[in-house]
Amino acid sequence: QLNMAKKKEAFLKEFREGPLLFKPTYKFDLYSDVYDTSEKKRKPAWTDRILWKVKNITEVASKEGEFLEEENQISVSLTNYLSHMTYGISDHKPVTGTFKLEMKPLVSDPLVTLNAEGEWSAEHDVLIRYSTVREFPNSAWDWIGLFQMNFRHVKDYVTYAWVEDDEIASNKDSKQVYMSASEIPKMGGEFLLCYYSNNMQSIVGISEPFQV
Repeated sequence: QLNMAKKKEAFLKEFREGPLLFKPTYKFDLYSDVYDTSEKKRKPAWTDRILWKVKNITEVASKEGEFLEEENQISVSLTNYLSHMTYGISDHKPVTGTFKLEMKPLVSDPLVTLNAEGEWSAEHDVLIRYSTVREFPNSAWDWIGLFQMNFRHVKDYVTYAWVEDDEIASNKDSKQVYMSASEIPKMGGEFLLCYYSNNMQSIVGISEPFQV
């Protein structure tokens, strides 16, 4: 029924779906894995589905009378698509999809370049050197965070330093800030430094990975 609708309905044609490699998820007797035994004896069906579409940027621009060279700023791929048969509180079994999203950067070159100076450990204060492009709109509320390699959000920092309050040296090419030893994780590991811009509300520079 869905496949037929996708052929007929224009708004559905660009939606994609992963392969249905799980059993039909409807209709079940409550609190069981048994398909409908009621008088209606409904035929098992893949009723619960997940479809997705990536909106083309030119599609949006054309409505506003603009022209943009870039078409897709984001790509999406499905990593798994499955049902959860152990749930029994409904006559439907829930379905989930996990997606990988890749976004093109808004700028090709970093606005801030960061380096971890010297050897990093929890035994002494450590130094960060950074430089910015000339036109960078810096703010007193900018900060540099220490992140584990697998961080997912700007709030996942282990610790951070304010770029103005913790500055110890400056010249026309670069600046230095310090980070307190008491904040450095004793267990060590592989980390990154990220510069957060308050004006741009985003991370605008990421260091190479380094060991603590």
